[in-house]
Amino acid sequence: MNSMDRGILRPHQATISILQKLLDMLVISASMIIVTLINNTPFSDSPLIASLLALIIFYLLSDFGQLYTSWRGERIREELRKVGGIWAVSFVGVFITDYFVANMPGGDSALLQWFSLVLISLCGYRILLRTGLNALRRRGFNTRSVAIAGAGPLGQRLASNIAEAPWMGLDLLGFFDDKHREPVRLANSKVRLPITGPLEQLVEQTRAGLIDRVYITLPMRSEARIKWLVDQLSDTTASVYIVPDVFAFELLHARSQNINGVPTISIFDSPMTGANSVIKRLEDIVLSLLILCVVAIPMALIAAVVKLSSPGPVFFRQKRYGIDGRSIEVWKFRSMRVMENDANVVQATRGDNRITPIGAFLRRTSLDELPQFINVLQGDMSIVGPRPHAVAHNEQYRGQINSYMLRHKVKPGITGWAQVNGWRGETDTLDKMQKRIEHDLAYIHNWSLWWDLKIVFLTVFKGFIHKNAY
Repeated sequence: MNSMDRGILRPHQATISILQKLLDMLVISASMIIVTLINNTPFSDSPLIASLLALIIFYLLSDFGQLYTSWRGERIREELRKVGGIWAVSFVGVFITDYFVANMPGGDSALLQWFSLVLISLCGYRILLRTGLNALRRRGFNTRSVAIAGAGPLGQRLASNIAEAPWMGLDLLGFFDDKHREPVRLANSKVRLPITGPLEQLVEQTRAGLIDRVYITLPMRSEARIKWLVDQLSDTTASVYIVPDVFAFELLHARSQNINGVPTISIFDSPMTGANSVIKRLEDIVLSLLILCVVAIPMALIAAVVKLSSPGPVFFRQKRYGIDGRSIEVWKFRSMRVMENDANVVQATRGDNRITPIGAFLRRTSLDELPQFINVLQGDMSIVGPRPHAVAHNEQYRGQINSYMLRHKVKPGITGWAQVNGWRGETDTLDKMQKRIEHDLAYIHNWSLWWDLKIVFLTVFKGFIHKNAY
């Protein structure tokens, strides 16, 4: 396909972003009109106020969350997850306002209908748009010609990802490299890509307009060659990307950031930024309030039994590491005769004589953890997250298990992915703690609101009572 053919159906990204913003605004407004008509409610100011408020919040959050950037290289589920989260937060703002101020005709039922219709519409048209674009790109339309500078392991990994995803519409021309001369066979693929020539030839073809995108995957030690290539490509209209050789590290939510004009790339970062942090906090507040309303009476009864069954306070407060390693006090119902909270904390073992009779029952059923919902409301903990360890245990294991402290990139939780998979209780071997950390990091890597709700659901059935809880 020649360059003229490749240019068909290639609107500028800024134009696409404006059109999509307008379409999203139209979806939110039209859905409110449809819900009003369906419910046959009389016209009033309330639906108008709700729509305007939703538009303002959605616009600000979508801009802050970079919803309207190019999604060519991302799978559809990532875009749907982001737009769904932004709409959910926008709706919560409208719902709270309606509850205290507006009182929309039709009440909560009409609002929920509106929420559902907007969510289905926002996600639905994106799925249809992606499906159409994917079909066009597979037929050679709306594509970008791509070349990779550097045929090393990083370049080969990038080429494999491009070859496995034709829906991105990236036409991979081959490698340009000074050292390699044999065609490269991509991993897990029958595709063999040629070494088209040295980097000088890449510059010539890019200047001739034959290449739309250049991905520089040269190793960091080739700094001089990278600078030369970037300088030469600045005299072209191609989009140039440097793919940093950071995959040797165990990345945790790596993302780019601008520090007063200086671009940086994070190696380890938290998923709880931007709209995600708002969603997570709202989830914690709503769930903890609901749960505390349900368990208030049982907690009062447990407190009385703990006080009457053995001498000592009702609550045990222990120093733990919170998010970013900050010290927090975690609340529990006292289950032992001792109050260990110093540099030497011994984990509870089966048949531990420090545990009181009522304490054994509380620990076995996880009822001793109920006061931690107060920690959640205070903002020190989350409903779902890596379980907080005693400070002494953190200091013990951080030098023995690689990436151990990365579990503190999110708030500690009352329940977590490790707990519902059985990795709770005593860690009498290093392997057991290693498995717990692996599950904690997997949770942080893949966090989503839906995964949190799944863990809460699983906790009800397999997280409270467990053979390792003693």
